Amino acid sequence: MHDAVKIGIVSVSDRAFSGVYEDKGLPALKEWLTRALRNPITFEERLIPDEQARISATLIELVNAGCALVLTTGGTGPALRDVTPEATLAVAHKEMPGFGEQMRRISLEFVPTAILSRQCAVIRDQSLILNLPGQPKSIAETLEGLKNADGTQAVAGIFAAVPYCIDLIGGPYLETDEAVCKAFRPKSAIRPKQ
Repeated sequence: MHDAVKIGIVSVSDRAFSGVYEDKGLPALKEWLTRALRNPITFEERLIPDEQARISATLIELVNAGCALVLTTGGTGPALRDVTPEATLAVAHKEMPGFGEQMRRISLEFVPTAILSRQCAVIRDQSLILNLPGQPKSIAETLEGLKNADGTQAVAGIFAAVPYCIDLIGGPYLETDEAVCKAFRPKSAIRPKQ
């Protein structure tokens, strides 16, 4: 049986934090990850305002708490209060630019303003930190990718690369439900099904 995997999920929103509206980011992240992963998951949830120092401190806290994966939602646009990428890059040991490139590629299938998004991904210690878009529909699309009418993959989602990335940085072995998202690993890195 798998050990539970610790995943940090962070919603960055001044208005949700202050109770102006209900946060939709954390439920969307939980719902998708619970569907996509076969491992048992322990979620570390945080709802915080758009404050760079606070975001950086939260990311460090979650990495230090043993989260192999930390996902943020919100605060990645060009607006003055959008500082999630700066806060993420400030705590990075390595940048992983391919994730942001692919997220924008997926979103560009829907809206030309996707080029305004600044999502990034970094590694800190043995954790992968990903900035995701703010909308629940966009969260699922960027993680899962886009499918053709016949169900075949049209554009690869970013999550297909996440389990192998976590293998390479010494994290837990993540297994996905292939109906939701087929993880890609080289043959030499695939373990027998649990």
